[in-house]
Amino acid sequence: MIKQDEYWNEVANKKEFTTPFQPELFLTHVNREAVILDYGCGYGRTLSELRGYGYKNLHGVDFSEEMIKRAKSNDSEIDFQVIQSGKLPFSNHSLDAVLLFAVLTCVHKDEEQNAILNEIKRVLKPGGIIYINDFSLNHDKRNKDRYEKGFAKYHTYGVFELADGAILRHHSEERIKEWTNQFEEVEYRKVEYATMNGNRSNGLVYVGKIR
Repeated sequence: MIKQDEYWNEVANKKEFTTPFQPELFLTHVNREAVILDYGCGYGRTLSELRGYGYKNLHGVDFSEEMIKRAKSNDSEIDFQVIQSGKLPFSNHSLDAVLLFAVLTCVHKDEEQNAILNEIKRVLKPGGIIYINDFSLNHDKRNKDRYEKGFAKYHTYGVFELADGAILRHHSEERIKEWTNQFEEVEYRKVEYATMNGNRSNGLVYVGKIR
C-alpha cells in the first residue's frame, strides 16, 4: 500500500479539487483583517479565492511538499508552508479563522482527526472561527459495497480505498457531531458535492466558533 504522503505528492500536479467554497458563509463571520489558516491547503485554491475577496493575512500548510510547491507557483503572495507533523507553526490563540477544507476525509483514523481538531483549537483565538467542508456517508450500492470492504480492513465504516492508492473516509452523523460538539455552531448545511474523481457524494459545510 502506497503511503498517503507519497500518494498526494504523486498526484499534486494532476488533481483538481472540486468541492466548492461557500464564501457567503465565511465572509459573514470573518472580517478582511483576520489572520486565516487553511489547514491541508493543497495547492492553495481556497486561499487564492479568499485573496480575491480582499483578505490579505493568509497562511496555508500541508504535509505534501509537491502540493506546496504548486501552491507557491500559483500564488507567491500567500504564506505557504510544509508541515512534517500535525504541529502548527503558530502560537496559542493567534489565529482568527481556520479552514479545514476536505481534509478530514483524507484522515481516516479518529485519533488523527482528533489531533488535528485539538491543534486547531489551540491556535484559534477565543471567538475564532472554524470552517469545515467535508464528506458524509452515502447510501447507494456502490458506496455501501466499498464501505463494507473498507470496514473489514480498517475497522471503521465509511473508510474506503481508491484504485490509485488513496485512503478516504465518508463520515457518519455521529462522527460529525463529535467534531462539531467541540464548538459553538454558527452554520451547518448538508450539501451534495462532486468528488475529485467526478462522482456525487453527500457532504456538509459547518461553521463553528471557539467558545
